[in-house]
Amino acid sequence: MRRPSQRPLSCVPARVAALLGAGLLLQVAWHGAQPPPQPRAEDLPPAPQAAVLRLTSLGDPLALSKVLMLWLQVFDNQPGISLPFRDLDYARVEAWLERILDLDPRGQYPLLAASRLYGAVPDPRRQRRMLDFVHEKFREDPARRWPWLAHAVYVAKYQLRDLPLALKYARALADNPGRGEIPHWAQQMQIFVLEEMGETEAARVLIGALLDSGRITDPHEFRFLTGRLRLLEEKSDDGSIN
Repeated sequence: MRRPSQRPLSCVPARVAALLGAGLLLQVAWHGAQPPPQPRAEDLPPAPQAAVLRLTSLGDPLALSKVLMLWLQVFDNQPGISLPFRDLDYARVEAWLERILDLDPRGQYPLLAASRLYGAVPDPRRQRRMLDFVHEKFREDPARRWPWLAHAVYVAKYQLRDLPLALKYARALADNPGRGEIPHWAQQMQIFVLEEMGETEAARVLIGALLDSGRITDPHEFRFLTGRLRLLEEKSDDGSIN
């Protein structure tokens, strides 16, 4: 079987070759004139309902909670762009953290992220939102979640300079029904917040009540609180504090 003969390029009419060349040059020039693609930040999508996520988990909510937490944590790193946390929609961030915590109620990472990651942005409004989220979730499981509320006391006191807010969180640590599971030092944070606020009489009453309650069994802790009470009484007598 004879193969069809191939015609040489010289047989192509000059007009056709010129049109092809001009078309190629125009295409190259058009692509060169286009601006480089600009990366666009994607908005954090709304969190699905808890029931939807449980169906999606296929019977393994713990695994899904870990996957979602990793996804949320790296959401700020998008192709070609890195978003500051303060640019995220914190209402949606909070909703995602809550859903992840619903999937794994014993998990600690959502509250760690709320208090130390998303709560560390230089934006008081967003910080307060994350701290309030930690406070709300603490009340559901104080024995496991107290470390994050203790950190919230620190943030409110030293970063936000909001002593009433710090006292609110510190009192929650001291007054919750499961306080036997919370270390004494965390329960006593309200004493130091009250001192900072100038409420020394209230601090003295609290220390006295703790010492009289019999709950302080560690001799070092008992000695520390006794010394603190004596110092407050001496300063009060000298009139150096109110």
